[in-house]
Amino acid sequence: MTVVRTGPTFSIQEIPFSYHGSWFSISPVVAAHTQAPELHLVSHQTGMHPVLRLTPSADTTVTASAALLTWRNRTGLIELTYDGRDTVRLRGRGIGLRISAAQATLTPFSGTYLFHDPVDDSYVFTSYETGRRYRVTSLSGHLRAVGAEALGTVERAVELPAEHPWEIAVEEYESARRRYPGDRHFDQLVGSVAAEFASFVDRLAPWRSSETPAAELAAYVLWSATVAPAGFLTRPAVLMSKHWMNKVWSWDHCFNALALAEADADLAWHQFHIPFDHQDPTGALPDSVAHSEVLHNYVKPPVHGWALRQLRQRLSRPLPRDELSDLYRRLTRWTTFWLDHRRVPGHQLPHYQHGNDSGWDNATTFDGARTIEAPDLAALLLLQLYQLADLAAELQLPEEVAQWSRTARHVRGELLSELWDGQRFVARSARTGQPRSSASLLDFMPIVLGTDLPAEVSAGLAGGLKRHLTAHGLATEPVDSPHYAADGYWRGPIWAPATVLIEDGLRRAGHVGLADEISHRFRALCEKSGFAENFDAETGAGLRDRAYTWTASSYLLLAAAHERRRPATPTH
Repeated sequence: MTVVRTGPTFSIQEIPFSYHGSWFSISPVVAAHTQAPELHLVSHQTGMHPVLRLTPSADTTVTASAALLTWRNRTGLIELTYDGRDTVRLRGRGIGLRISAAQATLTPFSGTYLFHDPVDDSYVFTSYETGRRYRVTSLSGHLRAVGAEALGTVERAVELPAEHPWEIAVEEYESARRRYPGDRHFDQLVGSVAAEFASFVDRLAPWRSSETPAAELAAYVLWSATVAPAGFLTRPAVLMSKHWMNKVWSWDHCFNALALAEADADLAWHQFHIPFDHQDPTGALPDSVAHSEVLHNYVKPPVHGWALRQLRQRLSRPLPRDELSDLYRRLTRWTTFWLDHRRVPGHQLPHYQHGNDSGWDNATTFDGARTIEAPDLAALLLLQLYQLADLAAELQLPEEVAQWSRTARHVRGELLSELWDGQRFVARSARTGQPRSSASLLDFMPIVLGTDLPAEVSAGLAGGLKRHLTAHGLATEPVDSPHYAADGYWRGPIWAPATVLIEDGLRRAGHVGLADEISHRFRALCEKSGFAENFDAETGAGLRDRAYTWTASSYLLLAAAHERRRPATPTH
């Protein structure tokens, strides 16, 4: 057997084993915050669905890398790798394997049916939940079935005994396909996957060094969470996770686009546009897009102007005029949604209707009135107005340049005159105008304006941010706040997007030392605790979904910038 470097190793309890473009993964995580004792084949089509349970015949230790998943004990091993997006190959010696339907009950509308296909001698599981079939083809060894063609509640499984070496393929498909060819050797498949991933890492993080030790694993989280176009996702998409957060939310995607921009301009461009493909008639972006649903009950903040400016600086190709014009139209509609539908008549500032609109769902900023004119919203919209003015100038639309610039002046003036109280930013009720301050990090987000803030405002924000800075990074609620909760979502834990936005704003505002410290602490946090959805601000422990792509992307963005700021090593 040829020894192939199969990529970074990781805990399968935290990061699912998958492949670039695949809609399924191998993982013990079978639902939100739920782990099974065994690994499962988990599909992310039509939701998150554990389809097949994989049970070795003996106790084993599981190890995972980018190209190879292994169950091992003293007497044998089972190995699994991908053969393209919809197929896994497994082989074993000294250990048997039972592949069973994750649900024991079959009804006319749910569950999994198993039958023996007389055309190619395979065994096929059909899943109501995913609407797909899962074919098990024996390439060597003895394969037998339990519960084939049974109805109702019964064990449905195929078994491979430990007494003889065996090898199989498991394919996910829709209605029918030709017999699995099995013409590529298992080791060849492992080498091919390893080479694909290595090429991706080299393009994504050519700058990596011993000072950025988590770069390869961050790259794997992004690479493995990418799915091919299907359902409502008509572009290749980086899901937030191939755990239960298996959607694209309409601000998360920006951070993934930025991380991918220099490595794969087309993939990055697709990430930026995914929510814009589903703008409603008012121009609003959806809250989220998944394989089989588009949700419009909330929106997300207008971070897209900030992101687009950075994206264009990073993209490895220029944008032709037709793409630029289409982008301008989409961003215009998204901006006028806020101006036309989220401003009280006579008001200059737009408002959120709920914390979910901000992406900071339960931040203490929303503990009073929920429908508020918030400082982060005004600042992000202001950056978007500046970006539209620049795009209009590039497209030679002088009247529209003037329009966007005039609106920006009004929004900026109102932000500084009405929401800055001389020491900090406050939010105010969109209905009554009553101002309210909180201890939330959300209220410091106008720092994203960088040099566009007056010096005394910028300095005040920088000073106030120090209360939020723990050993691991920026707590979303200070740890000494009475409202702080260690696992309180946006009421304490450290989050990647807030870190990136604030670090960037501080750096552009000239507070470089503080920006450096925030970057250092967050990178060290990821290197210690992985790429969780968020982190305990005091202990640094990963919380919630443990394989979150915008966290991985944020690490890559900060790590790349750190490496590029380092003095070049002299050559002799």
